[in-house]
Amino acid sequence: MSENAKELKEQLMMKEHKGAATYSPEVLAKAAEYCEGYKTFLDNSRTEREAVSYVKALAEKEGFVEFEPDKKYSPGDRVYVINREKAIGLAVIGKNGTSDGVRLAIAHIDSPRIDLKPNPLYESNGLALFKTHYYGGIKKYQWTAIPLALHGRVVKLDGSTVDIRIGDDPKDECFLITDLLPHLDREMATKTMSKAFTGEDLNILIGSYPYDNSDEKDLIALNVMKILNERYGICEDDFLSAELNFCPAYPTRDVGFDRSLIGGYGHDDKCCAYPSVTAIFDTKLPDCTCITYLTDKEETGSDGNTGMQSDFLRYFIYDLSKADGNEGYRVLSKSKCLSADVNAAFDPTFSSAYEPKNCSFINEGVVISKYTGHGGKYDTSDASAEFMGEIRAMLKENDVKWQVGELGKVDIGGGGTIAKYVANMNVDVVDLGVAVLCMHAPFEVISKPDIYMAHKAFYGLFN
Repeated sequence: MSENAKELKEQLMMKEHKGAATYSPEVLAKAAEYCEGYKTFLDNSRTEREAVSYVKALAEKEGFVEFEPDKKYSPGDRVYVINREKAIGLAVIGKNGTSDGVRLAIAHIDSPRIDLKPNPLYESNGLALFKTHYYGGIKKYQWTAIPLALHGRVVKLDGSTVDIRIGDDPKDECFLITDLLPHLDREMATKTMSKAFTGEDLNILIGSYPYDNSDEKDLIALNVMKILNERYGICEDDFLSAELNFCPAYPTRDVGFDRSLIGGYGHDDKCCAYPSVTAIFDTKLPDCTCITYLTDKEETGSDGNTGMQSDFLRYFIYDLSKADGNEGYRVLSKSKCLSADVNAAFDPTFSSAYEPKNCSFINEGVVISKYTGHGGKYDTSDASAEFMGEIRAMLKENDVKWQVGELGKVDIGGGGTIAKYVANMNVDVVDLGVAVLCMHAPFEVISKPDIYMAHKAFYGLFN
């Protein structure tokens, strides 16, 4: 007797999307508990420096110690390396060391933001403002008329440093980019979005009181500098050796009546960074040496000595390989990596931008992106069928819910990740991460079970 259509469909066809309905109450409860730690991490990791500092503190509590290149390590040892306070690697030494390659989970910890120009301070018509240069891909209008916090570091002429963080606490002062009232913006409304608000319009309002009522010029700017000097000991010249940026000044929040979602700044890509960190914390004695690496500068092309195109990670793997008596390039050729980066979740309000059969959905688990890039697969790594098969099997074995996803329609969407730079080291790599709504906005949204599934996926790779 032949099989009926229902039975055959169950055997041969892909399962329909059912969202959170496929999760047990126990998994949803674990996801909710897991995300409390993530929300704390997100609120304390607005910048890459802050993320590295926070992860280092967590790692030391988990028994990780600073790596010493000439020291011999044993299976189960836990080490970390830091690159200029903006990138961090965590490694657990495997039973086989590096002989069979290493297992890598790599995420980035920079996010779109508003940076200060080197010479930012000016005064105009009774107001003091900062000139800025935006970082990464943003919709400029989304950053107007919202409270902003100032984060970063100033290096003074004597070499001493000052870390600044103002605006996150509701008791702090905050800052903002002003916008034009609707009564006066009829002309602006007729312009295209890119011309209605330009990069030079992203000026930060920082004060309005003058230092005194004398005839000197720029007394409001002077008053701002007086406050900064009294508080931090800096003068205007110190902006020339500073890394100061503005990010949203509101905390991470649960979203929805059911509290199933998390809204906050910087999910891209910290919602992949955090689970890759917790996964290596839970890894005790793997077969292969495992590495979680959190990198910088992804949002601007991964250039620079703290970005993924730097040789820092390669040299770290070479040092680990040398300690085992292995050649670093041979270790890389046997290595496997999950490029831990987000994908765009389907948004029913803007459904025309997506191709529904090949996009990711909230609550459907982690997203595998075989390739990214744009157009005809330009600027991308395209994972092999063999490696895709390995990852599928690993996810199934570890009971990880997953989905496949592209970044929008062909010729409309597209984007890049660090996967291509990993692939260039002759490492097998594929993108795997969390689906995000409102990506690159000041307030992004993810699903609690999705980030928990990311933790399980990275743990599965390591173990």
